[in-house]
Amino acid sequence: MGGMDVQARLRQLPKVDEALKHPRVVAMLEAAPRALVVEALREAIEASRERLLADEDARHSEELLLAEAEARLAGKTRPSLRRAINATGIVIHTNLGRSPLAPEAAEAAAEAAVGYSTLEYDAETGERGSRHVHVEELLKRASGAEAAMAVNNNAAAVLLAIAALARGKEAVVSRGQLVEIGGSFRIPDIMRESGATMVEVGTTNKTHLRDYEEALTDRTGLLLKVHSSNFRVVGFTEEVSLAELVALGAQHGVPVYEDQGSGVLVDLRGWGLPYEPTVRESVEAGADVVSCSGDKLLGGPQAGILVGKWHVIAKLKKHPLARALRLDKMTLAALEATLRTYAEPELAAVRIPTLRMLTTPVEEIRARAERLAALVAEHAPGAFAAEVVPEVSRAGGGALPMADIATHVLALRPLHGTEVEIEERLRRREVPVVVRVKEDRLLLDPRTLTEAEEREVALALAEAVPGPGG
Repeated sequence: MGGMDVQARLRQLPKVDEALKHPRVVAMLEAAPRALVVEALREAIEASRERLLADEDARHSEELLLAEAEARLAGKTRPSLRRAINATGIVIHTNLGRSPLAPEAAEAAAEAAVGYSTLEYDAETGERGSRHVHVEELLKRASGAEAAMAVNNNAAAVLLAIAALARGKEAVVSRGQLVEIGGSFRIPDIMRESGATMVEVGTTNKTHLRDYEEALTDRTGLLLKVHSSNFRVVGFTEEVSLAELVALGAQHGVPVYEDQGSGVLVDLRGWGLPYEPTVRESVEAGADVVSCSGDKLLGGPQAGILVGKWHVIAKLKKHPLARALRLDKMTLAALEATLRTYAEPELAAVRIPTLRMLTTPVEEIRARAERLAALVAEHAPGAFAAEVVPEVSRAGGGALPMADIATHVLALRPLHGTEVEIEERLRRREVPVVVRVKEDRLLLDPRTLTEAEEREVALALAEAVPGPGG
């Protein structure tokens, strides 16, 4: 009897051709390609078939089938890469795209994207130009270097520099600087791919100048110094300064290369942040070439920046890898606009989102957390026990690993449902809201929210709360 009942219910499922005539499906066809609508319908019908076969108490519902088809179509047409809201307090959030761009940089990238541009065209002469010119003078001004160029990320910059200067030769580096950072980026791996032979000196915690001196041979092509980025060795430690390494390199005719990792163009101590050597300081110390990221503390688009001596940068520009690693027109436009902002460091701290977030006073963050609490109470009354509490923000992205940046967060304890299910609903929205979960509370840090996002977050929280019965 049950089997016959199932067969009867299965016969109620519509054919795809029939379903395509339904007004709601017609609306779907007007909004999306026919092939995707048909695919979503077939999947929804098959899902209904499986439910009916698995559960004899299940019933066919036209409303359920159409809703599932619409949901599946939404998933097929929704961009995979889309805007997200960062409420974690991690400023350079690697998984969320690192540094957001300044408005000027975003506008410049959009303008370059929608039409033709002077990417490799010299409008003064009417002849072919170089894409390096768009950022080279700005980088020279910001760093004090003789020459500069940019490639598509800092890993590419490291690969290019070592390949151009030490392929077939030895590159000497301290054991304490053989770092691995996000995405399994390892200095030894890059060294191997560059064609250089790595020579390790010193120990994890202590490297002396004599260690470098003893490693020098007629096969030495490069002395490499690597910023430790997202970790610090503390306690019984010693390392060789860049100035000492430069003097040793000059004595033996060996170039010195420093990879700064995150890299900064302005001294952050003026805003109460820990000291990080600036790119200019490394250039003034005499490094032949210095590299850093464009999308970390610098606050621009993804890029690998290389500055240094004229003859060294010229060699890098001519290397075959330079073409494979070059920047596209949108990134160059965004980087140029970002670097122009650095002409006035005080302006950069306001206009560049990364610097603004890092340097916003804790008193202002607390006021914003209280404002966010009021918005949540307005849009989700009775849904949370809310409290504004002191916490710590992080620079993120491998930058300032020892910096505890004082902040205040809105801590929410759900009165209906759990913090785990609400966190999941927040991140699975069309525009994900990413928060921290600590113990049994959701933590929202206004440091990484724009003022425009505060109300959006409050509305998202209201949507994510289940009814009193869960």
